[in-house]
Amino acid sequence: MIQKRIKVDENKIKTAIQAGIPLTITTYTLPQEMLVYIEDVLKVFLKELNQEQMFEGLSYCLKELVNNAKKANTKRIYFNQKKLNIMDKDQYDEGMKNFKTDTLNNIRYYMDLQRKAGLYVKISLQTRNKKIKIEIRNKSELAVFEYKRIHDKITRAQQYDSVEQGMTQLLDDSEGAGLGLVIMILILRRIGMTEENFQVLSENGETLTRLILPFSQKFNNDVADLSKDFVDIIKGLPEFPENITKINSLISDPKSKLSDIALQISSDVSLTAELLKLVNSAAFSLYSPCHSIGDAVKIVGLRGIRNLLFSIGSIQNLMTTADDKHMWDHSYKVAFYAYNLARNFAGGDRVCIEDSYVCGLLHDMGKIVFEAAHPDILEKIKVMCDKRNVSVSLFESMVAGVNHGEVGSLIAEKWNFPPVIVNVVRYHHDPDSAPEEFKKITSLIYLADMFVKYGDEIIEYEQINPNVLAMFKIINKEQFEGISDRLKKSFTRE
Repeated sequence: MIQKRIKVDENKIKTAIQAGIPLTITTYTLPQEMLVYIEDVLKVFLKELNQEQMFEGLSYCLKELVNNAKKANTKRIYFNQKKLNIMDKDQYDEGMKNFKTDTLNNIRYYMDLQRKAGLYVKISLQTRNKKIKIEIRNKSELAVFEYKRIHDKITRAQQYDSVEQGMTQLLDDSEGAGLGLVIMILILRRIGMTEENFQVLSENGETLTRLILPFSQKFNNDVADLSKDFVDIIKGLPEFPENITKINSLISDPKSKLSDIALQISSDVSLTAELLKLVNSAAFSLYSPCHSIGDAVKIVGLRGIRNLLFSIGSIQNLMTTADDKHMWDHSYKVAFYAYNLARNFAGGDRVCIEDSYVCGLLHDMGKIVFEAAHPDILEKIKVMCDKRNVSVSLFESMVAGVNHGEVGSLIAEKWNFPPVIVNVVRYHHDPDSAPEEFKKITSLIYLADMFVKYGDEIIEYEQINPNVLAMFKIINKEQFEGISDRLKKSFTRE
């Protein structure tokens, strides 16, 4: 019988990599087609990261871990059926005498019970900071002696210098204990992981195994070299519009009068029109239209005006043709969501509210530069990659994917943007790593981005950073969906 292969959604994998969010797979019975699917997802995931050299080793390790997780769940069902306490060492030893024979002879029965009991195995793949994080969770908490046995095997693996040595000595051992786990540790060590980056935790009714692997040294070296070259390309971007730079200098000068600032803005008809258009957009929810720059300054404040000027200048510099407008659609939506989230969740933090719109609008500027603006950059990139004998696909994965936050922040620094914008652009996919003073606003922009992606059915609720959800007191999926619906309706009315 030909087994049906589950189709891999490559776009979903690319999106998860670009957003730094986890890819999750959940199973209860782990049939063969699910094992094949997990392997297929891993292959595409590593290919997108230019880390294919890890596939063979990680594929073996992942199979070992998910099978162990399924086995742990089956044990819980089996012991419950036998009315044995799995947490008691003597009863555990008693139950294990016939566990393998009994369950293999009636595996479908035990798998059905596992599913009914909700005993899942969850696999998560994620990339951040040039590292790959893999987690396997199963709905069964380890007994103390099981936990100790696993860590004894991890310690034992450190005695061997190679997989071959470990296999030889363990096969000669009369107990033959821990062969699979020891081999797995040795394979992971071979592809760059240390014992410190292999964790087994047991808490809140779950067992979690976590692997953290650095990208290959060659990849890191190539990225470092390309980043240096790309800085030179960024230097070739147009300077920030002089009229906007002059106005921002006035705003930053404590001696400036509001009337002088308003007059300077009003003297530029095109700029005045763009600024009033933004202030009167649905994002700011004004009760009546704003007709003058003087009123605009009173409504959104000097900091708000300065931020809107940064927005206008960036759009002017980064949008090369009318066809590029679609590139900004996502950014406008994130900006709208961010501002409205800030007003409701920032606890009266005026600075956070005032910065939210511009940070939301410009969060993806690194990606925009690469994908849409200044087509001549593409030719320069090709020359740069040829010179270093590096594939263009590597650079694309770096800029449009795992590293576009860094690229965007370089552009923001070139244009002398304030630190809040630079840091939000750099860390918007990894708010946990943002400096403490910018963590709140960065987390807010991350959340707005997730709301947009969720509404567009690009991500699932389970993929969202739980630390960010907790920061804004979002405690469950129902609450999240309610906020998502309200934001979507408000944006549609705009």
